[in-house]
Amino acid sequence: EYSLFGFRDNGPEGMEPDGIIESNWNQIVDSFDEMNLRETLLRGIYAYGFEKPSAIQQRAILPCIKGYDVIAQAQSGTGKTATFAISILQQIDIELKGTQALVLAPTRELAQQIQKVVLALGDYMGASCYACIGGTSIRSEESGLAH
Repeated sequence: EYSLFGFRDNGPEGMEPDGIIESNWNQIVDSFDEMNLRETLLRGIYAYGFEKPSAIQQRAILPCIKGYDVIAQAQSGTGKTATFAISILQQIDIELKGTQALVLAPTRELAQQIQKVVLALGDYMGASCYACIGGTSIRSEESGLAH
């Protein structure tokens, strides 16, 4: 069963400088085209500026799409947000209205960044994304989640 995925790039003190990759998922996909993603999502990926998947994206997108539990750790800027955003966007049914996925973030800034990435990658799909952030009106959050 594929239930554990660990990726560390220049991880915690004492680790090798090049980082380590531990995984029981043995498939590495070298291009987004090889991931069998919906065409509108691929358009969003390339429009966002991605040319090829990063190391974490090569290893984590497919197990996420297939529904496996994935734990991924990597240095800032390696594509973790896009990894789970692509996985979510591939799985949702764009014709169904209402909330289909929930992403929890520890800070307001990260929640807003995740929203921007999801909206950019899902632009050609017509995907919507709403960031619920503390300190705002409950009514506006209810309305945002309903769409």
